[in-house]
Formats: sequence, C-alpha cells, structure tokens
Amino acid sequence: MRTAELARRRGVVTTTLGITQTLAWGSTYYLPAIFADPVCEALGLSRTWFFGLFSGALLLSGLVGPTAGRLIDTYGGRDVLAASNLVLAAGLALLAWASGPVTLALAWAAIRIGMGFGLYEAAFATVTGLYGREARNAITGITLFAGFASTVGWPASAFMIDALGWRGACLAWAVLHLVVALPMNRFLVAKAPPPVPSTAPADASPGGVPWTMVILAAVFAATTFVSTAMATHLPRIIEALGAAPTAAIFAASLVGPAQVAARVAEFALLRRVSPLVTAQLAAGLHPIAAALLAFLGPVVAVPFVLLHGAGNGLLTIARGTLPLALFGPAGYGLRTGLLAAPARLLQGGAPLLFALVLDTLGPHVALLLSGTLTALSLVALLALARRVRDPGADRPRRGG
Repeated sequence: MRTAELARRRGVVTTTLGITQTLAWGSTYYLPAIFADPVCEALGLSRTWFFGLFSGALLLSGLVGPTAGRLIDTYGGRDVLAASNLVLAAGLALLAWASGPVTLALAWAAIRIGMGFGLYEAAFATVTGLYGREARNAITGITLFAGFASTVGWPASAFMIDALGWRGACLAWAVLHLVVALPMNRFLVAKAPPPVPSTAPADASPGGVPWTMVILAAVFAATTFVSTAMATHLPRIIEALGAAPTAAIFAASLVGPAQVAARVAEFALLRRVSPLVTAQLAAGLHPIAAALLAFLGPVVAVPFVLLHGAGNGLLTIARGTLPLALFGPAGYGLRTGLLAAPARLLQGGAPLLFALVLDTLGPHVALLLSGTLTALSLVALLALARRVRDPGADRPRRGG
C-alpha cells in the first residue's frame, strides 16, 4: 500500500509539472509565431525588430538559469516554480500594455526571466530534488505532456487573439498563470527534502571545470542551436528544396507528434538503458535525416521531419537525465543551469544565423551545417562514453 501511495503521489507531481510546463511553454516560447504579425502591425514595427528583441531577451534566461538551479537545490522547486508563474504573468501583462520598442523589450525581458526560472531545467531539478536518481521516469513523463505545448499553445493563442485581440490574449495567458499554473505548482508539488551534500568532481580540466561538463555543455549548445534553427525555418527549408508550401507546412507539423512518439518509446523501451545511449541515438538521427533530405529532396520531407523530431524529443529527455546519471542528484539544479547557459546564449542567435546561411548559401549548405553540428555532437558523446563509466546504467556496458 505504501508503494502504491508513493507511486500515486509521484504521478500527481509528474502530471502537475507536465500541465504547468505545457502552459509555460505555450505562453512563452511558442508565443511569437502567432503574436508577431498583430503586434508588429499595432506597434508599427518590423518583424526583424520583433524577433530581434525576443532573441536578445534569450540572453537573460541563460544568465538566470544557474541562479534558479541553485535556489532549487537549496529550497526545492515548488516555490521557485510558483514564483516563475508570477514573473511570467507580469511579463505577459507588460506585453499587453506595450506601446513601442522600449516597452516591448521590457516585456520580453520579464518573460525571459520567468522562463529562466520556470521551464524544463527548473522542472527537472524539482523532481530530481524530490526523487534523486529515481527521477528519470518523472523527467520523461513531464516531457510527454509538454511535447504538446505547440499543439495546444498555437491554436489557443490564435483563438484568444480572434476573440480578445492580441492585448486581451496576453492578459488571458497571464490569468492562466495566476489561476491555474501557480496554485498547481504551489499546492500539488511536494515539498523537497533537505538537499544532498555535493561533492567535488574528480574529472576536471586545467581550469577546474569537469571535462564531462565541458563536453555536455558543447553538445547541448550545438543541438539546441540546430533544434531552434529548425523550429524557426523548417517549412522554408523543405519549400526551398522544391516542395509546395502546403506540403512543407504539413511535413513540418509532424515534428510535435514525432517528439512525443520518441518520448513514449524512450519510456517504454529505453528507460533501463543508459541516458548516454539515448543521447547518442538522439544526436545520430538528425544527420541521417539531413543527408536524406539533401540528396533525395522533398520526396523524403516527411521521413526527414519524423527523424529530426524523434531526435529532438529524445535530446530533451537527455538534457535532464544525462547530468543526473553522470553526476548524481547533489547540486543538480545549479549544474543543469550552468549546462544550459551556453545553449540559451546560442539559441538567441540561431534563427538569424541560420536564416543568413539559408538565404545566402541555400538549403543544402544549411542542412550540411545542421547535420555537421549534430554529427560532431554524436562524436563527442561517443568520446564521453569512453571517458566516464556511466553510473546511470543498470549494468556495466562494454565499449562506448
């Protein structure tokens, strides 16, 4: 009975964080795609200004991530996540009252600070503080819910804009943070036990930073750059290779289902396998997909999107489970915040840099760039597997 009760409580926490993460992602990361046109028209701004301000604000989420992780390590994630809902609601309210570039920049800054304290890294650190090394299934469960954030967020934003106008839609999202997400995070997420003392890692570079941290940070940065660039330009790439616009949009829309399907497969088939193996599989899928699309063209657009989406879905899980497997639960929040910081910084420039490559050098070079970055990430993960003995595996592994 006690085991069943613990499982039920863990299920409540996982479901709660899955729902609140879906709301958080849908009302922030996936906001610009729907809000860009009405906001730019109302404020007399170009889309370049709009997305430039949004991208610049990404720097803030990377800078505050380590602070958020340290707070979660010390006090638990319940109150930090609840506070992030307050900040996000304030940022969305500021966005509703924006009247020009300055107020728009302030609104994005507030939203990005809230994202730094309230998205995946914070949710993963919360369940790690609660369940230690047993948090892997909870991390996967959270991503299963939030994998539908775009599926839910984009239509919800469009519906609210049609019904309330874009300013009213911002306020509606803010209210949802206050009346749904905040009480769920505060009252349904368990209080964390006292933090586990952290130990200094032995595998350190000359600068004192563990080599595993350096490698993981580079891998997460490269794969985040690719996933962000693809999220922004995927239909354009397929269309530039000769597909009709409707076919390109249809293919690109399969990313979300592919991500969720891959996460279900990870939970069902790979949860007893080392997270390093999952990460290697994830990093290897995009180069294969990019090569197929580059050589065969839009006829393989759907397989390309399915492979890319599956790899992206698995990488999201790996960002949460791999640091836990390699370093343990002590100091997990700070560590994942540090690992995510370079990725957040690159994420801000990914749409613009990839657009320059796509527009000036063409889709084949853009695919070569994305495929090379993920292939190098796979090589780095294979090297990491040889360098460390993964404590997350259920049994010793042979080779890399």
